[in-house]
Amino acid sequence: MSRRRERRPARAVARALVALQALCVLGPVAIIVVWAFTASWPWPSLLPETFSARGIEELFGPAQRAGEVLGASVGIALATAALTTAVATLAGRALSHYRFFGREALRFAVLLPFLIPATVFAMGVQVAFIRAGLAGTVAGVVLAHSIVALPYAALIMADAMEAAGSRLEEQARVCGAGGARAWLTVILPMLSPSLLSAASMSYILSFSQYFLTLLVGSGKVKTLALVMFPYLASGDRTIASAYGVVFIAATLAVFLLFEVLLRKQTAREIDYFNG
Repeated sequence: MSRRRERRPARAVARALVALQALCVLGPVAIIVVWAFTASWPWPSLLPETFSARGIEELFGPAQRAGEVLGASVGIALATAALTTAVATLAGRALSHYRFFGREALRFAVLLPFLIPATVFAMGVQVAFIRAGLAGTVAGVVLAHSIVALPYAALIMADAMEAAGSRLEEQARVCGAGGARAWLTVILPMLSPSLLSAASMSYILSFSQYFLTLLVGSGKVKTLALVMFPYLASGDRTIASAYGVVFIAATLAVFLLFEVLLRKQTAREIDYFNG
């Protein structure tokens, strides 16, 4: 009985913290949703004075081409996630499994985008891409986003590789599996949660990029963040909130997709070990 009594205050505190966290997350989202349908909401009124569908009508109007912009944004973010995760996996394996000359220099080089200010980094990338002929192209934007997302994904994959070790891979090699088969049947399934985490992080970083997309894309490559920013800067909260709702919905949809893939992979591993 005494243990149950001791647990009740702890549970109450935990529930209060969860409720506070949910309020901090869902509160701003709810305000954005309400603003998307609001015509006038002066301070200090707690509720909007008048409602309007101007934001939604403007968003889905023929001049905005919201569907095309959204498709381009999702496509660029998915391509960035795939490229970044693939490079980060190889980099994480090299940093965690091999000892070679310049290993620490390579680890430092991977973290360079962390250390350089974003504005300086974006301007340097723009100059390099102009000389390489990648400025104003989708491929250039994807590559630039991948450079920004690589440190995050590489750290995730390096830690995952170190935690996984190489024993299972060595056992597969002893049983006769080649390098490619060991990767496909042992390493990749084992690292699937970390791979999805790295891909999710890369996706959201790419999807929310504005300044780097503006410089490298030269205004030719339009993404949702690029189209939404002028409305934020001009103070048109109705249209900006309408774009914000689409932004949040698209991000949540991709994260739910990643979550479904992760659960399917986890279920396969459980079925495998249960025989």
